[in-house]
Amino acid sequence: MTIALIDYGAGNLRSVHNALNAAGAQGVAVTADADLVRRAERIVLPGVGAFRACIEPLRAIPGMIAALRAAVLEEGTPFLGICVGMQLLAERGEEFGTHEGLGWIGGTVRRIERADPAIKVPHMGWNDVIPRGRHALIEPGEAYFLHSYHFDVAAAGDVVAHTDHGGPLVAAVGRGNILGVQFHPEKSQAYGLAFLDRFLRWQP
Repeated sequence: MTIALIDYGAGNLRSVHNALNAAGAQGVAVTADADLVRRAERIVLPGVGAFRACIEPLRAIPGMIAALRAAVLEEGTPFLGICVGMQLLAERGEEFGTHEGLGWIGGTVRRIERADPAIKVPHMGWNDVIPRGRHALIEPGEAYFLHSYHFDVAAAGDVVAHTDHGGPLVAAVGRGNILGVQFHPEKSQAYGLAFLDRFLRWQP
C-alpha cells in the first residue's frame, strides 16, 4: 500500500512518519510529487503552524491541489488531515488575515475565543475526544492537542468529534472518505497509534 505523506514544508513529518510506521504502515512516501499523491492508496496531510503558512506552500507545489482533488474528491482515496492539515479543509482561515482554504468542508477557521480568562489559549495538552455519532475511525479517549485556532464548521453533520476547552471545540471533521483531526495522533501515544491503525485499514 502506498501512503503519501505530503511534504510542503509545514508539517511534523518525521513524527507522523514514525507514528504511521509504528501503527503498521508499509510504503509511506514523504513526498511533494503530485503524480505520486494522485496514485497513492492513502493520503495524509500534516500541518503545524499558521493557516496561511500552510496553504500557501501547498498551493505552490505544481499540480498538487489538482492531484488532491482528483484523488480524494473524484476517486475516493482515503484522506487524513492532521491539525492545520485538518483546518485547510475549510473554506477559509482567519489567521494573519483571511485566506482561502481547500473548501472541501464548509466553515471557517477562527481564533479560539475564551469567555473565562482562566481558559488558556493555545489549547495545549491532553484532552478528551468525544465522538458525535458513529465513525469507523473515532473512538472516545484522550489525545494531544496544540492549537490557537479552531474549525467553526458550517454543517453539524460534518463534525465527527468534539473536545471541551471552555466550551466545545471541533476535534474531528469528516465526510465520506475525508477525515480531519485537530489532535496530533503522532503525539497521542496508544490512542494515536490505535487511531492510525484504523486509518490504515479504513475502507470508506
